[in-house]
Formats: sequence, structure tokens, C-alpha cells
Amino acid sequence: MPPRSFSPKVVTANRLLEGDAVWLTPSGRWSPDMREADLIEDESRAAQSLAEAESQSGLVVGAYLADAKAGPDGPEPTHFREAFRARGPSNYRLGKQAELTAG
Repeated sequence: MPPRSFSPKVVTANRLLEGDAVWLTPSGRWSPDMREADLIEDESRAAQSLAEAESQSGLVVGAYLADAKAGPDGPEPTHFREAFRARGPSNYRLGKQAELTAG
């Protein structure tokens, strides 16, 4: 069986204090907006970015690589779990979903 090719990834985690889903940006900061995430297309760079995220245990927990694809406004999820995390809490009156309806 041939080795599986690497698919694009983003590094995601949860903020330690608030619990919000966040994504690692190209500048190394954490953003609550997945569209600002660094879309990584190289397996070794993905491993390095994940190691960087895991070293920030005072800021985030549960860092992992999530599959993503390029979209017109930045990275987009390819799996329903990541789409759910990107939208925010399922209670639409909290977090990101409240911000979307307020505007």
C-alpha cells in the first residue's frame, strides 16, 4: 500500500481559561477565527507547529492538527467536528454565534 499523502492542516486547541476553540495563525498567535489560521501544507512544518502549540500549556490545552482546505476567506473545515468548533457553542446566544447575530 502506498503511503498516504499529506493533506492540509491547521493547528487548533482550546483556550485554557475560557475554553474557546482557537487556531494558530501564521504569526504564532491564537485566533478564535479559523479563517485566520495558518493552513499548513507540509508535514514537517505541521509537526513543528504542533510542537510549538503543545509548548504553550499556559495558554491552550488539547492542541492537535485538524484537516482543512483553502477557502475564499482563509482555511475552512473539512470535517463536521471542526465546522462545529468554528461556529462556537451550540447555544446560539453565546460566544461566536451571539456575535454573528448582533451585527
